[in-house]
Amino acid sequence: MQLHFSPSMRSITISSSNGFIDLMKIKVAARHISYRTVFHTILILAFLLPFVFILTAVVTLEGVNKCSSFDCLGRRLGPRLLGRVDDSGRLVRDFYKILNQVNTEEIPAGLKLPDSFNQLVSEMKNNQYDARTFAFMLRAMMENFEREIRESKFSELMNKHFAASSVPKGIHCLSLRLTDEYSSNAHARKQLPPPELLPLLSDNSYHHFILSTDNILAASVVVASAVQSSLKPEKIVFHIITDKKTYAGMHSWFALNPVSPAIVEVKGVHQFDWLTRENVPVLEAVENQNGIRNYYHGNHIAGANLSATTPRTFASKLQARSPKYISLLNHLRIYIPELFPNLDKVVFLDDDVVIQRDLSPLWEIDLGGKVNGAVETCRGEDEWVMSKRFRNYFNFSHPLVAKNLDPEECAWAYGMNIFDLSTWRKTNIRETYHSWLKEVK
Repeated sequence: MQLHFSPSMRSITISSSNGFIDLMKIKVAARHISYRTVFHTILILAFLLPFVFILTAVVTLEGVNKCSSFDCLGRRLGPRLLGRVDDSGRLVRDFYKILNQVNTEEIPAGLKLPDSFNQLVSEMKNNQYDARTFAFMLRAMMENFEREIRESKFSELMNKHFAASSVPKGIHCLSLRLTDEYSSNAHARKQLPPPELLPLLSDNSYHHFILSTDNILAASVVVASAVQSSLKPEKIVFHIITDKKTYAGMHSWFALNPVSPAIVEVKGVHQFDWLTRENVPVLEAVENQNGIRNYYHGNHIAGANLSATTPRTFASKLQARSPKYISLLNHLRIYIPELFPNLDKVVFLDDDVVIQRDLSPLWEIDLGGKVNGAVETCRGEDEWVMSKRFRNYFNFSHPLVAKNLDPEECAWAYGMNIFDLSTWRKTNIRETYHSWLKEVK
């Protein structure tokens, strides 16, 4: 059988060699294809070809995924086309539910915790933990790590407290060497200030600073920084008060290291005849009250509920329980008007400050009839320093304290205070202080 197509492709001739069908002509009607049909065909093909490509890829991967082509395609494209969440969201919800359940239950006794995350992963692989066991393991590990971090933080705070409260060996030896110098060197024993400058110690036209400390090195820093920062150092008079054991060393230091043109006076508490047990009840209170001494010198961790407090609160309590607060030198400020009867206005400094600017304008401040001028410590950007109120310093569980003081009252910094001694002498502040010292123990 043979087929013959006409040149115009409009007829087909069929012939056979056996003679039965000699000739057969079939006419093919002409078919015109328009440009619009061609354009639509191309669009359809352009839409179907990517689909065919994706289907081919899915068919290739169906052996790995163990699902039929259309099933895999439905699983992959269905949630996205229909706006549904995939299996990962369901797993997260299920695990969150397990975590909530575990959080309200007790951790099983005898649960052995791995030492690291890698060990946890290894044990999960070897022991085939279920989600519940894994959640218990994770919770126990996190609680253990938090407990260790808190304990290390409290230990760090205790070490810092002891380091700050103790006297470094170098400073202790400095005091001993200066005391020896006082006994063997006439220059170390010379009068402070020289006799011709003694009248200036009570001259109210000068700027009088008072420093009460037994730390020789700290006192030298305060005095030197104040003199160096002053625009009128020749107008500065420093009155340094120290205890009997440090007096010789303190005197030697400033006798051998003068800070002229400023004037420095060094006096020991034993040189003030006015400081007697009758006039200073705090002496007897500090010496006789064992409870007070144990509070400041005892074990600060024993009896403390560390789980119910924060490291920041614990640090504040440590700071408030520094042994220096039961030292007479810390209580002397309440007796300044009697210790310096000829002075009208003074600036009291702590030994842990460094002066960085001229303080002369402090004597020009009008206190408006107030006794004390200081910086409030409840307003400021530094939340650690500028957040101190009465509740940080007083025991408001005591009924007398709760009745007379407001825990939200703003406290003030006692590192630098301006005292109007003339106004102070007209008040009964000292007697009020003694009554509180007697009542609140």
